[in-house]
Parts: sequence; structure tokens; C-alpha cells
Amino acid sequence: MAGQGEMSEADQAAAREQVGGRYAWYVLSVLVLVYMFNFIDRQIISILAEDIKRDLGVSDVEMGFLYGTAFAVFYALFGIPLGRLADNWVRTRLLALGLTLWSGMTALSGFATSFTGLAAARVGVGIGEASASPAAFSMLSDWFPKEKRATALAIYSSGLYIGGGVSLFIGAVVKQQWNEAFPGGGPMGLVGWQAAFLAVGIPGLLLALWVSTLREPVRGLADGMVTPPATNVWGKFWEDLTSVLPPLTLLHAAKYGRRALMVNVAALLGWTLFAVLMARVSGNTFGDKLQWGALCTGAYAVTTWAQGLRERDPATFALIWGTPSFLFLVVGFGTTAFVGYSLGFWAAPYAIRELGATPAVAGLILGGSGAAGGFLGVVMGGRLSDWAKGRHPAGRIAVASLAIVVPAPFVLLMFTTDSATMFYLYNIVPAVVGSMYVGIAAATSQDLVLPRMRGAATATYFIGTTLIGLGLGPYFTGKVSAVTGSLATGVMALFLVAPLSLFCIWQLWRRLPAAEASRVARAQAAGEVM
Repeated sequence: MAGQGEMSEADQAAAREQVGGRYAWYVLSVLVLVYMFNFIDRQIISILAEDIKRDLGVSDVEMGFLYGTAFAVFYALFGIPLGRLADNWVRTRLLALGLTLWSGMTALSGFATSFTGLAAARVGVGIGEASASPAAFSMLSDWFPKEKRATALAIYSSGLYIGGGVSLFIGAVVKQQWNEAFPGGGPMGLVGWQAAFLAVGIPGLLLALWVSTLREPVRGLADGMVTPPATNVWGKFWEDLTSVLPPLTLLHAAKYGRRALMVNVAALLGWTLFAVLMARVSGNTFGDKLQWGALCTGAYAVTTWAQGLRERDPATFALIWGTPSFLFLVVGFGTTAFVGYSLGFWAAPYAIRELGATPAVAGLILGGSGAAGGFLGVVMGGRLSDWAKGRHPAGRIAVASLAIVVPAPFVLLMFTTDSATMFYLYNIVPAVVGSMYVGIAAATSQDLVLPRMRGAATATYFIGTTLIGLGLGPYFTGKVSAVTGSLATGVMALFLVAPLSLFCIWQLWRRLPAAEASRVARAQAAGEVM
């Protein structure tokens, strides 16, 4: 089905019958597989962390950077222009190209022999994966009607937990089997952790061919707002790319006048000073400088993109950056992800380092419970939220709040027990309930904007979960661990963000009904032609 906006009434009627139909569910199943590979490639470094630390001579702080910031900054940064490209171009092609890039860079990680080489490969993984969810969220929102959207997006998001869990098992098994077969290094001198990267990266290249065969849905049809094909697609992409890629950001801002340029320069200086200050406060080591330099580069890019969006597309700016509900969503779920990403990364190293677990056992149990629990939780959260929304306009948000409150006591028990068995058992509740918010947050981000803005909305939502969650969470735990000498203390320190998360979720619950109901009027007031 071509994604054309100019369609006859008969064609639209035929296309509308497929919304939520068998082919829609087929597309969903393929996209779940894509998201599984997305998180296998992203998460596998967790189970390989102890070997990478030993062979490359890196610290906990630098491991937090490799897992989180090196990936997250470029994921968030390129997610902006790629998210906008998903709003204007063929989403199936974008997704296939992105999958090819991140799978290739994951395989390339297997040839890394230094911290710098592995960091560069992780950057490439982040850029490639930035295309995935904007394209997938937008496609699924067009393949499924609004009343089933949270469920569909929750099922898609389950790939996060299945992939993350499977990665721990695959990584542990491949590493162990390779090292046993080649004690001194195998072909080309590769050791177990390098072979694991190759084992998960290469199959993704084949999956990209499958993705390229999917049909493109009609944009906006499910919402009764069929959107005509975009014009000047690549010109718009270049505009968005230059708005986030320093130093092109300065030239981009200058096009909007002297005042815009001065604001942009002020943002650059402000984030630079903040990076220097935070590096000094946190210890001023190489890892600290790298962490805060990269993170603040990403923050500056987001600032300058928002500034340019306000000039180029006032309606999209109004429904995203000009909507308090959307900003509370970004920060509230971003800080929730701050905890989730850190736990997801550090649980396996903690079990190995502090409780004497073998990598294979830790990978099997934590990976299995993470995959099964995450799948159950995210799907259950999506179904419960669709039910709750039918009874209250903000009912979804009440369900999402459970992901913050319920897991907390079990995380406390996990990281204070000296029993590996109890550690694994306590992990079940956080694995299930902690994942319930994911589909809810995704659906809410889509419902707050118009169909043509969904890619940009997804990219902005992921700014919170990546820059705040992935970019800060693992590093924060690693830093506290390095300073205190206790990884458990590093995990416990994550609870400091809980009050901020709950405040933002409460504000979102209060404001969401009015924001959602007024989105068309507010877009028109900002210049949108309907």
C-alpha cells in the first residue's frame, strides 16, 4: 500500500479496512523482531563488561560511558533529523537503512582493540538505531486505530525487553564457548567478547532485507487525517541535520537573523561552561571530561534544533516544545528510564562481581527473567492503559506511575542481599512492573501531536529516555560506585530521582486531557493548514 495522500474515496475505504487487520499484525511482528535486534546490539555490552574492562583497561566510569553516553548522545542527536525524515520519507526504507548501519557497526565492535575504537563503533550503533523507533512508532500509529495503539506500541516495545534479555544469554554463551575453543584467541586473534559482537551484528544485515519488503501505510488514515506526500524531503532533512550538527548549527541559526545567532552562541557557551563545571565537580578524570563533554554536546544540539524548529515549523514546535504536557512526559519518563537503564546494565556485573555468579548463569537467569518479565509487563501495561483510558482521559498515566512506585522496595532488597538466588527472585517484580510504562509513554507521545509530526514527537520523547536515562543513569551509578567503592551504593543513589519522576507524572496526569483535546486548535493557531 503506497503512502500517498492523494487517494480516491474508494481507495481510502479499501485501505481503511486494513487498519488493524492481519497485515498490520504481520508488520507489528516484524518490527518487534527489529526492536529485539536493536536492544540485543545495545545491551550485549553489559554481560561482556568485565572482560572488556580487563582487556581494554577501562574503569566503571568509562564502561558507563561506553554503554550509555557514547551511544545515547548520538542516538538522541541523530534521532532528531531522522525522526523528521520519518515524517517525510518512506519509513520502511529508512528503517532498513538504519538497521543495516547499526548491525554493521555492532559487528565492527568485534574488531575493537582499544577504548577509542569501541567508543567509535558504539557511536555508529547509536546513529543507526536512531532511525528505528521514529519510523516504527509512526508506521504502527498508521497501521492501528487509536483505541488499539497503546497495545500495539506496547507489543512493539516488548522487543526492548526480549532483546535485552536474550542479549545477556547470547553474549555469555558465545563468549564462553569461544574462549573454551580458542583459549589464546581465535581467528584474527579475536577473543570471546569480540566474537559475541560479531554473532549478533551479522544476522541484523539479513533482517534489513526483510524489513525492506514491508508495505508503507497511508499516513494519517487511521486518524481520519490523510496527509499528502511531503515535498523537498532531502532539503528538509539537511535543514534538520544542520540544526543539530556542530558547528553547522551556527550557520543554521544565522539564517534566522542576528538575534537567533546570538541565542545559539549563548546556548553553546552555556552548555560548554556547564560541561567544564560538571567534569570538575565529578572528578575531572578523562572519563568525566568525556562524559560531560559528550552529554552537553547533545544537549546543545537539542537546544539549537528546538530553536530552528520554532522558525521552520511553528505548529510542530507548539505541540511539542510549546506543550507543558509533552515536556513533563519527556522528563518524567526520562528519569524513569534513568533508573531502568542503569539497573539493566549493572545487574549482571553486580551478580558476577559481588555474588560470585558465572557470566553464563547470570546471563541466563537475568536475561530470561528480563525478557519474560519485560514482555509481560509492557504488554500488560499497554492493555491496562487502553482500558484505563476508556474510563478517564488520563487513565494511562495512572497505570504508568506503577512502574516508578512498585519496583523500588524490590530493588532495595536486590542490592542488599548476599544471596544470588534471592537477588534473582527479587529482580522479577522490577522486570515486570518496571516495564509497564514503555508502551504508555510511546502512545501518549503520539496522541499529543498530529500524524505528520509523529516522527519528531518520537525523537523528542527519546531525548528524555536517551540523554537523561541512558546518557546519565549508567554513568551515574558507575561514578558513585567508583567514588564509594560499592556498586550497591551506586544503584541505591538512583532513588534520588524518584521525587522528580513522580512530580512530572502527576503534572502530566493533570494536564493531558486538555492538551490532547486542544491539539488541532493549537496547531491551527500556530499556522497549521488543515
